[in-house]
Amino acid sequence: MAAYRALTVDWQGSRLISEIREYAMDDLPAGEVTIRVSYSGVNYKDGLSTIPGAGIVSQYPHVPGIDLAGIVVASSDPTFKEGDEVLITGYGLGASHPGGFSEYARVPAAWVVPMPSGLTAKAAMAIGTAGFTAALSVHRMEENGLKPGQGPVLVSGATGGVGSWAVSMLAKSGYEVTASTRKNSEIDYLKALGASGTISPSELEVPEAKPVGRERWAGAVDPVGGPFLTHILNSVRYGGSVTLSGFTGGAELASTVYPFILRGVNLIGIDSVFCPMEIRRTVWNRIATEWMPEEALLDSIVNEISLSGLPDAIAKVLQGRMRGRSIVALS
Repeated sequence: MAAYRALTVDWQGSRLISEIREYAMDDLPAGEVTIRVSYSGVNYKDGLSTIPGAGIVSQYPHVPGIDLAGIVVASSDPTFKEGDEVLITGYGLGASHPGGFSEYARVPAAWVVPMPSGLTAKAAMAIGTAGFTAALSVHRMEENGLKPGQGPVLVSGATGGVGSWAVSMLAKSGYEVTASTRKNSEIDYLKALGASGTISPSELEVPEAKPVGRERWAGAVDPVGGPFLTHILNSVRYGGSVTLSGFTGGAELASTVYPFILRGVNLIGIDSVFCPMEIRRTVWNRIATEWMPEEALLDSIVNEISLSGLPDAIAKVLQGRMRGRSIVALS
């Protein structure tokens, strides 16, 4: 194949526009591994890379897509050979490096994860960066002592990509999961994922005239941040952990020291971008085995689109209207 197509973000006058462009294979960037991309996923960070001033992209034209799965077509690194199935999430993909919204990609070998046994490219991207972030959140809470039977675990932003997968993975591990959402229409969806109950974010926002609120949660997965995080911290049980992986609710944290010094609460930052490869492989292997979703659940969470459907999907994720996960079929 002498050419490939990719969604490209570029300046047109004073505006950033997104369009599908055709490239020659020689236009691929430097890297040891060349991949024919099968699927990529649509993430909030991908949406940010299409708007000016978001601080995600410094050079244009730019190809977004912070994750991909596909087949190696060429490799100068002995770790990978032609025909290997692989996936990539994080590092510079879709930010400082052309991303997964492309029929072909060339990347450093150090970024590439061999596809775990039992996981297909489509399932890997249905899970994608969002699912990996959710899995890493659960993994880190368990490293800090969380076990089933300790009480309910809260998931905020539960209808989004990270939240949906966190609900599913926690439920599969035997946890009692409370899903936070403003959308009454999505309660049945969340219960199908495994939530034992739901709660409105407004119930988390109510402050109590005490240093901390009543103890409610054994732990919490929070991809939202902002004022929600403040109230979650004030209601976590003694020694519990909260994992923070996003800021769709705001980047500022207005908290006190009381949850930490009165209850020993742990606030754990989740960085899925530069997560060490050893941990990355461990978490993906857990996803492919104990957290692997049933096919019917994948179908309920995933919306498959083509390159031409990306602008609409990006708009939805930026507006907070995305339910579950949109994936892009590229080959």
